[in-house]
Amino acid sequence: MPRNVIFAAPFPIETTMRFARAAARLADVRLLGVVHTPPTGREAELFDDIVRVTQPLDAGDLIDAVEVLKRRHGQPHRIVGILEAMMVQLAQARQHFGVPGTRPEVAELFRDKSRMKDALRAAGLPVARHKLVTSADDARAFAEEVGFPMVLKPPAGMAAKATFRVTDRDQLLGAVAGMRVDAQSPVLAEEMLRGKEHSFETVTVGGVPRVSSVSRYLPSCLEVLENDWIQWACILPRELDAPVYSRAREVGFAAIRALGLDDGMTHMEWFERENGEVAIGEIAQRPPGANITRMTGLAHGIDPYRAWARAVIDGELDAPWERKYAVGCAFLRGMGRGRVVGVSGVAEAQAKVRGHVIEARLPQVGAIKSDSYEGDGYVIVRHPKTEVVAALVKTIIETVRVHYAG
Repeated sequence: MPRNVIFAAPFPIETTMRFARAAARLADVRLLGVVHTPPTGREAELFDDIVRVTQPLDAGDLIDAVEVLKRRHGQPHRIVGILEAMMVQLAQARQHFGVPGTRPEVAELFRDKSRMKDALRAAGLPVARHKLVTSADDARAFAEEVGFPMVLKPPAGMAAKATFRVTDRDQLLGAVAGMRVDAQSPVLAEEMLRGKEHSFETVTVGGVPRVSSVSRYLPSCLEVLENDWIQWACILPRELDAPVYSRAREVGFAAIRALGLDDGMTHMEWFERENGEVAIGEIAQRPPGANITRMTGLAHGIDPYRAWARAVIDGELDAPWERKYAVGCAFLRGMGRGRVVGVSGVAEAQAKVRGHVIEARLPQVGAIKSDSYEGDGYVIVRHPKTEVVAALVKTIIETVRVHYAG
């Protein structure tokens, strides 16, 4: 009998469909979809059946859709998805139908950044000081404790969205007033961590983190968000024997155990302070974005999408992981607003990095400028030496220019 795997994929974007394809290819899987917008063409053939919902982030709609699929095909084996905004709802659906997987209390701990940091600090882990601000008095008290600058973000924020820094008391109080912060609508205030910003990815099976990967952001995520013209990069170094990486692995694994994850991928933002110490920004119960999943596969010579599927569907670790390459991704953005009217420097950059490009998507002329930190295009490069990858990425960022008008 095939295993009924329900995959919640509200919109058929390429990132989501890579994970859906991996799930569909596992042995004895009948892939059933819960969607808002159905996939078309060959992507539609991945699913044996689909139920459409109007509110994909509503737990009630998700449970109703699963009930329809259960009546048609029988008890679900797993209920999965990759979107951070759906992790709690997926957990609630699992609990409702008695399906194994991450429990609601664990999903909520990952999702609520304030509770997450409380749990990490209680476990003795280094994490940014924070306060769930519900009033101007709260904001003043926290500012006196940590000073400026500090960071404000939604308690259940995702991928640094709606995150910004405030640099003085007036700006802080103005933000609190402008956001109409109160007990029913709090904002999370955090000390601003300083240092080199990295990410830390894991695959956890049976509550045990089994494998991990590290990347470096150039520059920091917050700086990228604050300056929508900066062309930035993410680099996965090949060499991971430095003490700071060992410490990040120790802290990252401890964070997963403290939060109680059973099976799946995680993505943790962390900072390497000037004194060499490590501090956790936050951790998400999902695969990483910004092409880091794809880059992780390229660095280790594995299929990272299958690794996710094997963990959350089979409860198994897929393939041995060995860091074989350094990998970098340059994200293409530019100054201005409106539509893309041209991309210059491409031929010059190609001449310098040819032979090392693994994947590229150039900005499309006529497209409206993206509001995503990932920009309008990217170039992924790979080489056995980290310093070569860093040089290749630097060349792309300094040579290619995206132009807008309108």
